[in-house]
Amino acid sequence: MNIILFDVDGTLTPSRGTMNPEFKQYFLNFQKKFKVCFVTGSDSAKTIEQVGSDVFAAAQYSFNCSGNEIYKNGKLQSTTGWTAPDTLIDYLEICLEHTHYTEKCGNHIERRPGMVNFSVVGRDATQEQRDLYYEWDKKHNERSQIATAINWRWANELQADVGGEISIDIFPKGKDKAQILDNFKNKDKITFFGDRTEEGGNDYTLAKRIIDERRGEVFQVKDWKETWKKLKSMYMIDDDV
Repeated sequence: MNIILFDVDGTLTPSRGTMNPEFKQYFLNFQKKFKVCFVTGSDSAKTIEQVGSDVFAAAQYSFNCSGNEIYKNGKLQSTTGWTAPDTLIDYLEICLEHTHYTEKCGNHIERRPGMVNFSVVGRDATQEQRDLYYEWDKKHNERSQIATAINWRWANELQADVGGEISIDIFPKGKDKAQILDNFKNKDKITFFGDRTEEGGNDYTLAKRIIDERRGEVFQVKDWKETWKKLKSMYMIDDDV
């Protein structure tokens, strides 16, 4: 079986934004012809907000919260009950207190099924505020430094990866996006599109496992426009399907 697997945020949509209407119509037709799955650090509510309930339900699987919550054709199949240790939450509060970034917008520590999402600027930031933090972080590497510190301090327990434009995903060690491959047969061919497949990005471990285990192909994209361009060049569909 050929599986076409997509990260969502930054790959199918603008960062934290909704799917372009023309691309969405193309993608709905694409889903009628190919077996499509999603893998994202976001929960199902955010994914539905970004791609729409129709696109979400048409996906064979949606691996939300880095695969710690699984939906099949829009229906919940399983979820994990892991709770972040108090020591981690305390540490994140310290990071928030001692950051050199001055603007904080709220919703900094977000508990999701099987994981925690941490953002210095905060998930309540506007797009403009997100862009400002993203540019600042590219110069100061704050997220990378915090993730490295977490991975050292909880080396046997936790894993932290930089995700999206403003945040860090934290989960039990080994419970990152790469775990979703266990839901497919070894003979299934996986074609994966993601925007953070570089080392340290939250698509990296999944991309690496696909390549190392010779499970398929990986395509790094810079945004949803590049994803659309690649899909049109790689697959033939009838737009009127």
